[in-house]
Amino acid sequence: MLITDVLLLDYKRCSRRSFLNVHGDITQRNPERDFLLKLRHENQLHVASVLETFYPHYQKPNPTGPSWREKAEATETLMQQGVNCIYQGILLLSEKDSPYDYLGKPHLLIKQPGQSKFGDWSYYPISIHLGRRPKPEYKIVATFYAYLLGILQDTLPPNPVMVLRPQKHYEVDLIQWLPRLQSTLEQCVIMLGNGQEPEVFISRQRCNLCNWYDHCYAIAQSQQHLSLVPGVTPSRYHSLQQMGLITVELLAEASPSSMGEVMGKEIGTQLQQQAQAIVENRAIHRTLIPRHRPEILFNHPVELYFDIEAEPERNLDYLLGVVVVNRLTQEQTFYPFLAETPEDEEKVWQQFLHLVNTYENAPIFHFSEYEVETIKRLGNLYQTPPKQIEGLISRFIDLHRCVITCVIFPVESYSLKSLANWLGFHWRDPGMGGDQCVCWYDQWLKTGNRTFLASILRYNEDDCLATLHLKNWLVEFLR
Repeated sequence: MLITDVLLLDYKRCSRRSFLNVHGDITQRNPERDFLLKLRHENQLHVASVLETFYPHYQKPNPTGPSWREKAEATETLMQQGVNCIYQGILLLSEKDSPYDYLGKPHLLIKQPGQSKFGDWSYYPISIHLGRRPKPEYKIVATFYAYLLGILQDTLPPNPVMVLRPQKHYEVDLIQWLPRLQSTLEQCVIMLGNGQEPEVFISRQRCNLCNWYDHCYAIAQSQQHLSLVPGVTPSRYHSLQQMGLITVELLAEASPSSMGEVMGKEIGTQLQQQAQAIVENRAIHRTLIPRHRPEILFNHPVELYFDIEAEPERNLDYLLGVVVVNRLTQEQTFYPFLAETPEDEEKVWQQFLHLVNTYENAPIFHFSEYEVETIKRLGNLYQTPPKQIEGLISRFIDLHRCVITCVIFPVESYSLKSLANWLGFHWRDPGMGGDQCVCWYDQWLKTGNRTFLASILRYNEDDCLATLHLKNWLVEFLR
């Protein structure tokens, strides 16, 4: 069996993903999403930029055939020749009396002074990642490269290097990470060798882009798995298991005071009530409405509902969508301030300011903190007077904050889509999300096809209308 750097990366993120990639039924995998393909393309651009900036004079192995072994032999040939910089080298380790081979594909191998089996030089690895933080899984992979290289050249390299965005270099402390690598390898090999499928645990942030998500989610639903209950983290899940609370129904019937002895009364009560809401399929009052948000309890003559579409790679907020609701005339109008090019961002910002200043007394409802942070960013970027920004932000009412403070919903996630769907609101394009809008905007810039813009506008308008739908429900529920 081949243990690769990609397999280890998957294992650190989710052991179940690595297991399914080796032993799973390939027909149960989801097709790769557009957003994942976009990230892969951005990673290729990032690698090319790092090469051009720091390592333009590299050589690539010239294998005699397509096999990993032939590619590894071609890499070692360049190392024997003392090439200064090797791009797309292959490190392959086959241990005697072991059913496992180990394969690493570091982006770069850099020559340095020092003794090795090649002579008075040796190599250290550089790995390039799209992330901005030196995550543990990145460090494990970098250490894996150093470990393979140490055996292949008869000397352990110094601390391996990672290049993250925006072209920042980080060293990995091998003294700290080599023991962690050994432990990770042992656990991974045992899991794969035994063929024992790891338990399902749905973690929305980590699982969202995984090709096995639908497969795992169906299993979790069939098991009433506690990871589907908002607030159940892996550590809390372990504690609940120890208490014998292994299903949502058991958790709903549990004593919060007994749970409080293990995880604290507040958390115990929160989890028990969340499970109760799910089992009974009804919303539950969490607390009294906070005094600093009385506006939610009644309707205003005119209200604005605000949602943003952004392109993180370009640090661009390209669509500021507002639905203006006039409750006196029963009219609602959608205003999409769209930057058809990145250079239009300032123009749509000024158009947005003109609209919201036209309704200077109207509250602005939104869902999440992102809208406020964006207002601050755009105001600072385009030199809007600070007092104007402060006055604008004072009108903002975050419905997400209101929900998590006041209401327990029978949902698996407190996203706008999850809440609004439970309340009976449905987007016109089912299954689409904000990440798809990012891809649509990218396609618009490349092709000029206005169909992509129409899809983005439709999605953004539905986001605003879903926020309105949620607010209307909250008025009645909290009253």
